[in-house]
Amino acid sequence: MRIYAHRGASGDFPEGSKAAYLGAIEQGADGFECDVRLTKDKQIICYHDKNAKRLSNLDLEIAKSTYSQLKESINPFRLDELLDLAILNKKDLVIEFKHPVPTRGEVEKQAHKLLASKRDAITKSGIEILLISFSYLATLRNKKSTDSSGFLINRKVLARFNPTKFTMAHIEIIKSDHSFVKIEKSKGKQVIAWTVNELNDLKLCQELELYAVITDYPARARKHLGYP
Repeated sequence: MRIYAHRGASGDFPEGSKAAYLGAIEQGADGFECDVRLTKDKQIICYHDKNAKRLSNLDLEIAKSTYSQLKESINPFRLDELLDLAILNKKDLVIEFKHPVPTRGEVEKQAHKLLASKRDAITKSGIEILLISFSYLATLRNKKSTDSSGFLINRKVLARFNPTKFTMAHIEIIKSDHSFVKIEKSKGKQVIAWTVNELNDLKLCQELELYAVITDYPARARKHLGYP
């Protein structure tokens, strides 16, 4: 079972920051998870929220701000920078597209373009790129990419509509129904759980042989699961 760092090693570093992803490398994560948004000038940044209020207490909307404006205030990590870091260190990369956004499918379009420009380096590194979203329409757009795609679900019933190979399930779904993983596997799906921080939940995912877990604490997860 792979261990992916949720917005980097976000339990120990500011989420989505360069420090969090460098920390994830040090903590032995098998891959990175990031949330992406498009700035006013169509730069793709790794940022979860639609504005900077929660993380920086600033009245800035990501979609209405240019990258240069954001760099001066919150200095976000760009997706191309994270992709280069993943390639260099041979770490899988899970990219979550946030919706709804004013530009609708433009963020997927720009991300697919970036990934295509790095295709040779991605292939040579052997890493897996996984494109995910809660949005069904965004998921259909991601399916057109040459990279893997997955559908994020926080209710079990939504798994019925998953058009992709990967079922990205909230850990509470798996805890409430252990047979869920077996059922999804019988349909040819790979299951990834998020966000898995409790030690008992990590063990459960390992016993159910999930493809991966997404966690805020990669080092702690590795230690608890007995990984070297």
